[in-house]
Order: sequence, then structure tokens, then C-alpha cells
Amino acid sequence: MARVAMIAPISHAYPPPGYGPWERVTHDLTERLVVEGHEVTLFAAANSETSARLVPTAERPLSEVAPEHRREIEDRHIERAIEISDAESVDVVHSHLHVHVLRHVDRLSKPLLTTLHGAAWDRAHHQMLMRHAHRPYVSLSDRERLFLPELNYVATIPNGIRLEDFPEGRGGGGYLAFVGRLAPEKAPQLAVETARRSGLALKIAGVIENAHRGFAETILSETGGEVEYVGALERPELSQLIREADGLVMPLTWDEPFGLVVIESLASGTPVVAWRRGAMPEIVDEGVTGFLVDDTEDAVAAVHRLQGISRRTCRMAAEKRFSDALMAERYAALYEQLSVNPSPPAAHPERPLRS
Repeated sequence: MARVAMIAPISHAYPPPGYGPWERVTHDLTERLVVEGHEVTLFAAANSETSARLVPTAERPLSEVAPEHRREIEDRHIERAIEISDAESVDVVHSHLHVHVLRHVDRLSKPLLTTLHGAAWDRAHHQMLMRHAHRPYVSLSDRERLFLPELNYVATIPNGIRLEDFPEGRGGGGYLAFVGRLAPEKAPQLAVETARRSGLALKIAGVIENAHRGFAETILSETGGEVEYVGALERPELSQLIREADGLVMPLTWDEPFGLVVIESLASGTPVVAWRRGAMPEIVDEGVTGFLVDDTEDAVAAVHRLQGISRRTCRMAAEKRFSDALMAERYAALYEQLSVNPSPPAAHPERPLRS
């Protein structure tokens, strides 16, 4: 069994009640690893709850701290986690913190595994990543690797979810769902147009960040009564929204490296209409669990075909490919490999996510 030091994001406490995708994946992975008998130390904010050994490295999550103090607190969080990990008997240090841990990693003698979570998309991170290109990295999809192919990718491990948090539903709500940040790259306006032209209502759930408040308010102010913004929902309410929807609309104007809401939708039995970008072709099975489209015209046509998609098939796809148990199993195998060989060769770049 592996001994793992988990350096977690601290924007939110664990488990995050609502928005907090990095924290949610890290939490679900940590909990499943503990269930499977692994020894996990989680470095996180003091008010976190976990069945792992919790080492608090910040009094409060960053979301509760003034913006000007967040970088300093996060740096202390990382420094403390590295100091303790290096002094203890751990096999692998696993970071979910983009490039931030890499700034301090030269003081760490243990193998560091980094799950990118889309970090290489931002070119501002490339210099730091290339300085440590030899270290082992996990991509969430094969498409994510194209952001920076030079890195030492040792595995593609898609995110997994607690399937019990998203029970299969019957749909029939008479609406489409859009779930995500109301930001330009998420293109909620395309979801609005798709729903309007399809003759269906649309329910929008997601956070509105200060940087995109004007963008979001403009979109919401221009919509009619058929579009409802329901806010940033906590997990039970989000699950209900998705499983009662006739379909999930996933428009994109960037190459999304994964898309957690897509597998949450599949687990709920709700088929997906996704733009053919990023990891979507690796997650959505065309004509089986949803449809891949190139524009709103294609999306409208796909919406009219959603009734032909089996909700049971969507659920089975999530059970087979995107459970927290499978995610943990894949990471545990990688931890074992790294404990024996801290610098394994890169995995074949064409290894399919579906294997």
C-alpha cells in the first residue's frame, strides 16, 4: 500500500460544498485511497474534513481571505507541506496545485507527481514547467498534452467522481442544463442560443467571478423568461438539476482539458451535447452518450435527437470509465511505479484515455 502526501489546493475547505473542482477531485481521490487501505496525508485548510490524516497548513481557505494575502498564504501552505513530506516516510508527494509547488520542489527529496489540471494551457506557466519538464506529470486527457508536449507525461488519468453523489435520473424536466463558470471560454451565450432555437427552457448553474461579472450580467439580462439562472449550487441541488434535465449543453471556445460536469451528467443518465473541442471527443461517445457539434446549428439538431440516447447507457459509461474507484486504482498503480523508479519513462503519447 502506498504512503502518499497530498498537496491540495486551498481555495476551499474539504470537501467543497459547491464550486471547487480541484478540491473536489483531490478530496474524492483522497477518500477513495483511504478506503482502499493507502496511507494518505492531506495538507489543506484547518476547517477541512477528511478520513485521511489532516495536516492543516492554513487557518482558513483562500476564498475567505483578502486577495492581497492569498499568494503569501498559499506559499506558506506549500512550504510547510514540502517540509513535512520530506521529513516523513512517504513514497510519493502528489500535487494538484498547477505549477505552484514546482517553485519550491528543489528542496524536496521525494518523488513529486503533478496532475496538471489544465496548467499548461496558460503560456505564463511554460517557463516553470519546462524547467521541471523531466518530472512526472499526469494529464487528464490526451488532448491536454498538446498544450505542452515536451513534458514527461507518465499517464493519462481522467478525473473520477463519487457515483453515489449523482444518481441516475429519468430526465423529463423539459429543460436543458448549462453548468459551469459564467466566463467567456465557457460560452454560456451559445447554450442560451441553442436552447432558444430548440424551443426548450435553459437552467444555468455556476459561479460568477468578479473578473467576468459584466460578461455574465450582460448575457443574463438579454435572456427571456425561458432562461433561469439558479446560482452556484451545492452538490445535492446540482445533482437534482442535472438528472432532471433533458440534456446538458457544453459549449466551448477553448480546448477544455477535461470537463468534470460532463461525467457528472453521464452518471446522472443525462446525455451531453458538447462542442468538439479539447477532451470532449475522449469523453462523449458520439451517438451513444451524446453528440459532438461544431456550432449552434449542429447543437440544435443534436438537441432534437437526445430522446434517442439511452440514459441507462450514459450511466453505465460513467460507471465503467469515470468512477472515483477507477481513478484511485490508476493513481495507486502509478504511486507504486514511482516509489520503485522515481523518474519513469514517459507513457506513450497516443495511449487512449478509454483503455
